[in-house]
Amino acid sequence: MGSRGKITKGSKSLAATLIVLVAALALCIVFPLVSVAITPRISDFKSVFSSPIWKSAMKNTALSCLASTTLSVLIGYIFAYGVVYGEIPMKRFFSAIPLLHLVTPPFVGGLSFILLLGRKGFITNTLLGLDVTLYGFRGLLIAQSLCFFPLAYMICAQALKGINHSLELAAYGMGATGAKIFWTITLPLSFPAIVASFLFIAVSVMSDFGNPMIVAGRYRVLAVEIYTQLTGWVKAGKSAVLGFCLVLPSAILFFVQNRITKKNLSRLSSVGSRGFCATGKKRSLSSKIFLTLFCTIVSLCVLAQFAAIIAGSVQKVWGINTTLTLSHIKTLSKCAKELKNSVTFALLGAFFSTMTAMIASYIVYRTNCPLKRFIDITCQIPAAVPGTLFGLAFSLSASKLNFHNSKILIVIAIAVGFLPFSYRILSSTSSQIKMTLDDAARSLGANRIRVLADIILPLSDSAIFDSFIYDFVRGVGTMSAVIFLVSFNTPLTSIKILNLAEQGFWGDAAALALLLTIITFVILGAGRAIGYLWRKKSWKTQKTK
Repeated sequence: MGSRGKITKGSKSLAATLIVLVAALALCIVFPLVSVAITPRISDFKSVFSSPIWKSAMKNTALSCLASTTLSVLIGYIFAYGVVYGEIPMKRFFSAIPLLHLVTPPFVGGLSFILLLGRKGFITNTLLGLDVTLYGFRGLLIAQSLCFFPLAYMICAQALKGINHSLELAAYGMGATGAKIFWTITLPLSFPAIVASFLFIAVSVMSDFGNPMIVAGRYRVLAVEIYTQLTGWVKAGKSAVLGFCLVLPSAILFFVQNRITKKNLSRLSSVGSRGFCATGKKRSLSSKIFLTLFCTIVSLCVLAQFAAIIAGSVQKVWGINTTLTLSHIKTLSKCAKELKNSVTFALLGAFFSTMTAMIASYIVYRTNCPLKRFIDITCQIPAAVPGTLFGLAFSLSASKLNFHNSKILIVIAIAVGFLPFSYRILSSTSSQIKMTLDDAARSLGANRIRVLADIILPLSDSAIFDSFIYDFVRGVGTMSAVIFLVSFNTPLTSIKILNLAEQGFWGDAAALALLLTIITFVILGAGRAIGYLWRKKSWKTQKTK
């Protein structure tokens, strides 16, 4: 029987794995969403949709989402075009900036924004001598645009590298100018990537919690109001209704993005080439200058955020007393528990997320299991649900089950939150492995678990490693979902930084953010080194064989 045949008695181990997987997905994803769905009453819906306050919050959310997403995509695309096409100097340096920013804990952007552009900010007050504040829509727009443009850069850069440049060479040969070629060839061929990045970032912006919490001030957005209504007023029904207001547009954007991505895969592969080749035409001096200046300014903005965190951690009182001090660094000894919890929970969450995604992708793409459609949809649902609503859902479902172990709940929240990313990358890898390998192993008597362990896992080691590292790096600084789940016994660094910033202890917050950023990069570097040595060892083993 072929490897895609139905699960039989000879595959009892896989059947048991399937039962555990389906039960885990139902308990950790479906049940919490059902719990939050049945929480609000009719009066809660009437109260939310009749109140001018919540209507204003909905409008604010839509406006900030549209503006921040548009600006993020614009910055990301121009930056990607400059790196891939621009023939600008220091390409390797510029290409590293978005990746550097992408693996930085997400709250660093909001905190550094206050240190640079707040009322006592380095730029607004120290350099320009202005007594102004950028809290509100303007501040949120700047913070979110810088936070999310790396996502647009990664998607658009990949698309630009895949364009077949023979089309451009032909256009150059027929006398077309660089601008004409960009508008008629380059931009249309990269348009699917622009749309995909726009939809992906729009979902991320709507569910963003850290930046609005720190920067938005009195500018109400739904992601923060979900949290405020539950913690400040203990109104779970209203929190759930506000969460539903985010779910509908998020779900629509998510499924449209998925549909467009799948629709254009074949188109991109048909016009794409394996490697980048130069067009043979030198760019104009004006375009080189513009792209170089643009990439330089954006890079300086990103690096300024890191500089602000470093400077803020060693100044006595930011914006008032610039005397150098180690007092903020010394207070880090009091945060050992928060740091330990953040790293430990992120490691566990990344492990379970990657492991679940690997098993799910194997079952969905390499078997004919009758439940694979359920598994496929359920693994992607968290991508369409804002983190604050999922955090509320976990809190409500845990109460219904009378389960109050916050450590386990936080690990589950991290694992579920990043499951869609892990599932996508591992599904892509799994679907590219030839089914003949499974057939050969099965014909030699190997059961499905043995095939998974001896064939699929070794061939997917690079994707598994990338999935784990990404989940860990993002999990260390996660805030939106876990903020509902922390307790006195399970403090987290991201929540501690948020509390310090809200109380005005900018130096302590900067020092803690700096330490967590350093820990993140150290572990990321160690992971990369281990991955390199592992691959090198595998290559030597294969060469010897």
